[in-house]
Amino acid sequence: MAKARWILLLCLLLATPALAAIGDPAERLQDPTLEARAEALGRELRCMVCQNQSIEDSDADLARDLRRIVREKITAGASDEQVMRFVHDRYGDFVLLRPPVRAATIILWAMPAIALGGGMLMILAMRRRAAARAAMEPAALSAEERARLDRLARDG
Repeated sequence: MAKARWILLLCLLLATPALAAIGDPAERLQDPTLEARAEALGRELRCMVCQNQSIEDSDADLARDLRRIVREKITAGASDEQVMRFVHDRYGDFVLLRPPVRAATIILWAMPAIALGGGMLMILAMRRRAAARAAMEPAALSAEERARLDRLARDG
């Protein structure tokens, strides 16, 4: 019975992000074409609270506000480019899930390669240390050397 409760709790926790995507029905646009555009644009914009989610997937208040702004701009007749430019001008590169490649954002684009290279360097350093430790350990005595050592210890 306790296992079933844990499974139910896990399912509810995993379903929470899906509820955020549904959002408040009052926020959704009546025109399915405009709503699809708003959702597509929302998937390109980062929730600045959650940081790893788009505003369409986030339930944060700021994401809700950004969804509302996107829908207002679309309803007012703005093109996708105009909406993205408005949000970008207001919040900067960080709001874009795919920021433009330029000097200020190159670290964002290079970070996966930097992390991978750093991990590989750590693995190489650990292997070298292990090899150095293995080289420093004394070799096992042969049977002849063991017998000689025993004789020396007895004769003393």
